Amino acid sequence: MFYRPEDGHGLPHNPFNAIVTPRPIGWISSRDSEGRDNLAPYSFFNAVAYVPPQVMFASTSVKADRGDTKDSVANIRETGVFCVNIVEYAMRDAMNQTSGPWDREVDEFDHAAIEKAECDTIACARVAGAPANLECKLTQIVTLPGEANFAVFGEVTGIHMRDDCLKDGIFDVLAFNPLARMGYRDYSVVREKFTLKRPGE
Repeated sequence: MFYRPEDGHGLPHNPFNAIVTPRPIGWISSRDSEGRDNLAPYSFFNAVAYVPPQVMFASTSVKADRGDTKDSVANIRETGVFCVNIVEYAMRDAMNQTSGPWDREVDEFDHAAIEKAECDTIACARVAGAPANLECKLTQIVTLPGEANFAVFGEVTGIHMRDDCLKDGIFDVLAFNPLARMGYRDYSVVREKFTLKRPGE
């Protein structure tokens, strides 16, 4: 099968995000200028640079009470900071609960009964029990083609790692099993790993 996205795919559901899979989930916490906390998952997310460490996530839809975007991007525009919380398999239901189109006044930490902690380098809340948290300072928001597509880039200014996830000096993902997004309503979980050395190593 071949199709041009501009012509449509003719399938019951869009296959695009099932093709680009699995994708890590950025569970983004942010705070608006009035001090209200927000927490929402984004599967268009990744690390993009080592020095300085940088990450990005993309928001692709609109909420009626946020104009041209959703709470996360609107909050980050106001405050210039956000935190990426790594999602473990054990927190899948809590993560999913925060994905709803809740009103901007709703604190998803409270709504999903998630313990929050204050970040160290930025004025923002983080998921206290997450395997890791990346505190970020906004570097740029890029407007992408499309009606509500924004890519948010941030420099990581502080990193929290849960003690039980550090094994012999290595951050061990099998200690917590990262959750990953696939297509449609499907997810996956990392339960095994293997090592490949690069040519010449």
